Amino acid sequence: MRHGTNLKTDPPQISQLDSNLQPESSNPSPTMMGWDQALFHNSLLALYLIGPPTVVSLRFLQAPYGKHIRPGWGPTMSAPLAWFLMESPTLWLTLLLFPSGDHSSHSKALLLISPFLLHYLNRTCFYPIRLLWSGTRRNAQVGFPVLVAIMAFGFNLLNSYVQTRSVSHYVKYEGDGWFWWRFFGGGVVFVMGMAVNIWSDGVLVGLKRRGGGYKVPTGGWFELVSCPNYLGEIMEWLGWAVMCGSWAGLGFFLYTCANLVPRARANHTWYLNKFGEVYPINRKAVIPFLY
Repeated sequence: MRHGTNLKTDPPQISQLDSNLQPESSNPSPTMMGWDQALFHNSLLALYLIGPPTVVSLRFLQAPYGKHIRPGWGPTMSAPLAWFLMESPTLWLTLLLFPSGDHSSHSKALLLISPFLLHYLNRTCFYPIRLLWSGTRRNAQVGFPVLVAIMAFGFNLLNSYVQTRSVSHYVKYEGDGWFWWRFFGGGVVFVMGMAVNIWSDGVLVGLKRRGGGYKVPTGGWFELVSCPNYLGEIMEWLGWAVMCGSWAGLGFFLYTCANLVPRARANHTWYLNKFGEVYPINRKAVIPFLY
């Protein structure tokens, strides 16, 4: 989703389209600098390339957890533990990599990485705790495929590296007259999205706490869309992309859409099939009034 050392690349790369991806280097060795740039640009390219296959695969095959749990996906683990482990790179890898960037002590870089960490502190720590204490034995022990958790872990390794390295090293802050406009404008969108996401998760966890199987969620954003939790997360990373103003931030936002929009559509169809005429017919999947 700059001035200083120039990136030396023969073929056109994503970095050449964005002047914000050149670091102000502290004179590292040419070999180390070239290796670091190659790793970053290849990882950034990978973030863009995995989006289309994700859309296509989720159009025909839903990840087998939650409403779509089904056998045949190998060994399973508890859902709270799975969420904690697969989301954890967003915290420990970010905190490990950030100090190595040229801008690690820059106030703007510190401000920019804070929303990313805040979201994943909730997703990695608080959300699994809410699941664990939802009051139902089944919710804490229901099988979450280990294979799915491993794939999510791999994505979070890739994305955490790209976002952290971009913010702490490859984004230029000096001379960026639009930084504060982007930061506050995108920050408003991010905070609104996070509020929607956390509130929606709370409603869904509350329904699980009541027991008795799946129910139709109601109230608030659920009156407009079937998956306001996904809507909130999409809003968050749209705000993040605006704040960053980089290809790294944009790539994360696009992948979020590639991942969550098809899943929202599948959840919406599941609700319609399960509850039939009881389910509100005017409710959309994830984008109010549109989709």
